[in-house]
Amino acid sequence: MKPLSLLMEILVILEVIIKNIEAEKHNRKQKERNVTTQVSVNEIKQFLSHILERRKLIKVIYQRENAVGKKKIQRKLRIKGIQNKDLSKRNKTHLRNQAKKNFTDEGDQLFKTGIKILQQSKSQKQKAEAYVFFAKAADMGNLKAMEKMADALLFGNFGMQNITAAIQLYESLAKEGSYTAQNALIYYTFGSAGGSMMSQMILGYRYLSGINVLQNCEVALNHYKKVADYIADKLEKSEGIPVEKVRLTERPENLSSNSEILDWDIYQYYKFLAERGDVQIQVSLGQLHLIGRKGLDQDYYKALYYFLKAAKAGSANAMAFIGKMYLEGNAAAPQNNATAFKYFSMAANKGNAIGLHGLGLLYFYGKGVPVNYAEALKYFQKAAEKGWPNAQFQLGFMYYSGSGVWKDYKLAFKYFYLASQSGQPLAIYYLAEMYATGTGVLRSCRTAVELYKGVCELGHWAEKFLTAYFAYKDGDIDSSLVQYALLAEMGYEVAQSNSAFILESKKAKILEKEKMYPMALLLWNRAAVQGNAFARVKIGDYHYYGYGTKKDYQTAATHYSIAADKYHSAQAMFNLAYMYEHGLGIAKDIHLARRLYDMAAQTSPDAHIPVFFALMKLETVHLLRDILFFNQFTMRWKWMKLDNTLGPYWDLFVIGLIIVVLIFLLRNRYG
Repeated sequence: MKPLSLLMEILVILEVIIKNIEAEKHNRKQKERNVTTQVSVNEIKQFLSHILERRKLIKVIYQRENAVGKKKIQRKLRIKGIQNKDLSKRNKTHLRNQAKKNFTDEGDQLFKTGIKILQQSKSQKQKAEAYVFFAKAADMGNLKAMEKMADALLFGNFGMQNITAAIQLYESLAKEGSYTAQNALIYYTFGSAGGSMMSQMILGYRYLSGINVLQNCEVALNHYKKVADYIADKLEKSEGIPVEKVRLTERPENLSSNSEILDWDIYQYYKFLAERGDVQIQVSLGQLHLIGRKGLDQDYYKALYYFLKAAKAGSANAMAFIGKMYLEGNAAAPQNNATAFKYFSMAANKGNAIGLHGLGLLYFYGKGVPVNYAEALKYFQKAAEKGWPNAQFQLGFMYYSGSGVWKDYKLAFKYFYLASQSGQPLAIYYLAEMYATGTGVLRSCRTAVELYKGVCELGHWAEKFLTAYFAYKDGDIDSSLVQYALLAEMGYEVAQSNSAFILESKKAKILEKEKMYPMALLLWNRAAVQGNAFARVKIGDYHYYGYGTKKDYQTAATHYSIAADKYHSAQAMFNLAYMYEHGLGIAKDIHLARRLYDMAAQTSPDAHIPVFFALMKLETVHLLRDILFFNQFTMRWKWMKLDNTLGPYWDLFVIGLIIVVLIFLLRNRYG
């Protein structure tokens, strides 16, 4: 199937999907953070009719130009008396090429317009408008626009998911040399050669972990460094903030009010408190809108509004943030060094670390004041002493680069390390550089790769965590899974566990059910290797019950032991205790079982009740054993008989009996 005809089918599918979305629109609560923004049906209809009309027009123009061209050629031939068929063919080819060039130029212009809108967009609605331009450009054969549309169809952006159509479009694009399409079709090596940052990350992770390739730290380092350099360049121009990564493995009640995403009702309550004069809430809302966090859209006007209210009430933090806005410049606060200096000074006079750091930046870069490294150093040191990570990074950078001070790699490492503990991304990047080159520290490829990986995960592609989460919350499981799966391939541990969680639920429709457990086990394994304790317990469960693999108590016990010893997982301790109690995959040891049950209860309050019943059952069984079975031979015979009569899980009946007795006693006591 040709890409252009495929695009027409996709657009028809898109129109049907949009109609369904519009029908549900009135039933949904309007939320600022709603990722699945609807595209106007009328606009799509107009666009489709525009395509049809334009195609008819192009056909008419082409026919007219052909007719005119033929007449001219015939006139010349009659005059010269020459019959030259080649000349006619050349003219036809010229006309075709000219029409094709005009067509291509128009497609390029539409694509550039879409990109411009996308870059300047602050809301999902504006982003949806950009995709209308991409669709128009894609219909004109623009490869880059087709890639954008294929991504939208694959990941379900703006409710447009059609995975079959997306794959067909990717296949067509891959044949034409699109590295993005090759990446989507798991042609990672070819995609990387084309320069895709996401492909570089996928390859980096694969070489780091030895997935389908020989494990090679140096090759992984090379791939991750390319992406980290790109991210660091972006970060140096404007500070980047990590995107919220919600774990679907949390309890449902925690997930619905997850601290990573600000619930709409809570946001409304915060707005109410801010209007009532709560300064701390005003500053918090200002920060959220300044950088667009917790599911809220970036809105400089709202940020400035809340900061000004808080500053008027005397908040030093608000003053510092206003200074930051004027220093960087945006739609609400145009770049103005004098205004930035004013607000930074006001905050610094109150001993505010952000204000002190801001003044240091002005002197370091000479913005509105002459460059003065001594003054910059003074302000950075004061802010760093108060624990501000950005100031700690700036000090590290001064000593690393020798800006106004003697180069001192030990001091540079010290400050970079301090800043990295608070997650300062550029500090992590420079630490990675030091470990990669052995500058000031003993060279360590593994450490450098891990640090570079952390920087790489701050790329704009991490925004898919939000869209995937909202898709999951809205019940669009397939769209959520596809987005998490791509992030999982890029090495994000949270995405690996989230993908495994969705597969385990068997709610996804894009994969056969018998393949879901094996795929989930693979993803749990990858997440466990990256330090996820819950994933390690899950691997134990899969081997214990035989999900996606053969039952293997010994392997299950091994994974439970790792989770218990390394991560102090209460669930792993409880499971391991049960296995020691019954001798499943390991030697039976009642004393060790008791100790593990107790440790589980001490580790987590949630384990108190199950541990209580487990110990009650264990002690009751052993009491019965001591009373009824005085002879060891008789005891073994009776015990075997009990197993044969009630089955291997007869102990569960004992627990049930204990619970019934306890309920009966409590009812009689309080009745």
